[in-house]
Amino acid sequence: MPASDSPRIAERFRGFLPVVVDVETGGFDSERDALLEIAVCVVTMDAQGFVHPAPIVSTHVVPFPGANLDPRALEITGIDPDHPFRNALEERAALEHVFAPVRKAVREAECQRAILVGHNAAFDLGFLNAALRRTGYKRSPFHPFSNFDTVTLAGLAYGQTVLGRAVAAAGLDWDGSQAHSAVYDTERTAELFCRIVNRWKQLEDAAAPPASVEAWLPAESA
Repeated sequence: MPASDSPRIAERFRGFLPVVVDVETGGFDSERDALLEIAVCVVTMDAQGFVHPAPIVSTHVVPFPGANLDPRALEITGIDPDHPFRNALEERAALEHVFAPVRKAVREAECQRAILVGHNAAFDLGFLNAALRRTGYKRSPFHPFSNFDTVTLAGLAYGQTVLGRAVAAAGLDWDGSQAHSAVYDTERTAELFCRIVNRWKQLEDAAAPPASVEAWLPAESA
């Protein structure tokens, strides 16, 4: 296939670049509870039009001043906000760290902006937008409210909505002991999203009409 005719991810998703995001937090309230970890994974497209996860970029995050830390949430995630080896970044620096490769990928793919892909995407986007407001960050590469939710996509494709069960139904590995790590959940969500998109492409390709309209017409009409 000539390079000029190669599929472009910008055309596949109406000018948006899918980027998988997962956050780990100190609770469920994006305005009050701390953002503790964030990971992102850009989705790329090969010359055949199949999508693949790029390497993950992540960081731990310092709780913003006055942030709530629900002990029950910390027990689930296993995060110790005071651990000396967290190497956490302040919120604004954390956003810049994960946004830089996203912004670069958006330019290279000639997309308008990134669109967040997440499992229960509204949760991740809510915490991301809250951090943007707190830090006064004005150059987010992400669409402010649109997203791709793998809960919905997996429910359609596999009849499963829980991430671990959806990943297993897609034929991918799942290690429950690593769940609630932003890096691990991002990795598995990215693989799940790509598996669903690629499965749809295969179905579309199999059902593609002939190149010639005449080929669809009855012999006497052709």
